[in-house]
Amino acid sequence: MRIAQVAPLWESVPPTAYGGTERVVHWLTEELVRRGHEVTLFASGDSVTSAKLVPVAPRALWHDPEIEDPFTWVIRELGMVFEQADQFDIIHSHVDYFAFPFARLVKTPVVHTLHGRLDIRDLPAVYGRYRDQAFVSISNSQRAPLPFLNWVATVYHGLDLREYPYGPEPEDFLVFVGRISPEKGLHWAIEIAKRSGRRLVIAAKLNTKHPPDVEYFEKYIRPELSHPLVEFIGEVNQAEKVELLSRAYAFLFPIDWPEPFGLAPIEALACGCPVIARRRGSVPELMRDGLTGYTGETLEELTAAVSLIEKVDRAACRRYVAERFSVQRMADDYERVYTRLILGSAPGAEARPPTREAPVLRFGS
Repeated sequence: MRIAQVAPLWESVPPTAYGGTERVVHWLTEELVRRGHEVTLFASGDSVTSAKLVPVAPRALWHDPEIEDPFTWVIRELGMVFEQADQFDIIHSHVDYFAFPFARLVKTPVVHTLHGRLDIRDLPAVYGRYRDQAFVSISNSQRAPLPFLNWVATVYHGLDLREYPYGPEPEDFLVFVGRISPEKGLHWAIEIAKRSGRRLVIAAKLNTKHPPDVEYFEKYIRPELSHPLVEFIGEVNQAEKVELLSRAYAFLFPIDWPEPFGLAPIEALACGCPVIARRRGSVPELMRDGLTGYTGETLEELTAAVSLIEKVDRAACRRYVAERFSVQRMADDYERVYTRLILGSAPGAEARPPTREAPVLRFGS
């Protein structure tokens, strides 16, 4: 197949540090190339790929201090993609609603993987207008706010296990990896560590250009950094992150938002690190209590889970990821989506209305 992968421009593909969507796009692109597909990746110019790279911006937008209006580059990217749409068998967009109007102007089938939360008040105004587009969710729970969309599959993320060292012998510390913002629950992670008497290592990114995150950090996080059980090391790169996860006793994921897909806990499990998570968003789909760690609702439940982690088999955590969240399985699922859409748009193909039966659509489950 001739496949266009349209990546977000905020981070490079793959990202040098934080950047879940761009990392997933990288894994998928590399696996599709390995399988012999002709893949063109539209991304920032500092991306590294085995596919044909079309550099849209010189470097990742979040790392270019000269960028004043990042959305001009998004429009540039979509123009570059859809002006040559007839050169592709399918266009796979990872840039959410920005691509919707463009997709209606070409004959090439377009599939949109939605990577963000869908419970934002204004979204129905645009999604309702483009409900006929082909949508892929990254968890079944992600669909709940917009059930009327033409969902063609749920495809769980898959990662390249070769990038994740297995750690059979953990050290005595908890870890929090991700982004510092209220919905990620870092203040809960700190409280869990204090109540359980375990050291907490925080490897997290603070977006200094986002005032609510800065306010949250200054009010709730910074005062805790002097506590003897709290160690803040800031944002880490991929190699540092996986090394940390492979040594950690448990990964804390006390989120307070409908996380569409928690990539960080899957990365932790790949390293053999059990996860303690709050039941929000996709967590019940991704976790298995007692096998991959424990889920809970309250601080008391999550703190109590810390003392149970020693019962979790770290090797079983890694096997769980290998069976359900590998890059090979993800690519298999997307190949089925691509084939289905290409055949459905071929001349003479039988037109079939989009199904709403979830069991048929849950690729990768």
